Amino acid sequence: MGSPESEGPDDAEFDPEAPVELPVDGNLDLHLFHPRDVKDVVTEYLWACRQEGVLEVRIIHGKGTGALRRTVQSLLPKLPEVESFRSASEADGGWGATWVQLKPLEPGAR
Repeated sequence: MGSPESEGPDDAEFDPEAPVELPVDGNLDLHLFHPRDVKDVVTEYLWACRQEGVLEVRIIHGKGTGALRRTVQSLLPKLPEVESFRSASEADGGWGATWVQLKPLEPGAR
């Protein structure tokens, strides 16, 4: 067992304000983010997905009080890259997740 001073090489360097790199795999779990950051995170993630050709995205906002779902679903119609969105089926998250269909990029727009 290590001494209290040696918590590990990464512990001392942890910066809660540092950017978080997410895999662009079409699944965004908002449980990892502070509610004040949700709009920026969703906007940037959808942009990155579209750049990578990932046009079907599941945003996991959880069921809870429904506040995150309302935030996400009020943001989506304002984003020009969003073709459509719908609540997930019970098999893939129910009303705790939202599926987003993105418009494909114009050829040569990367």
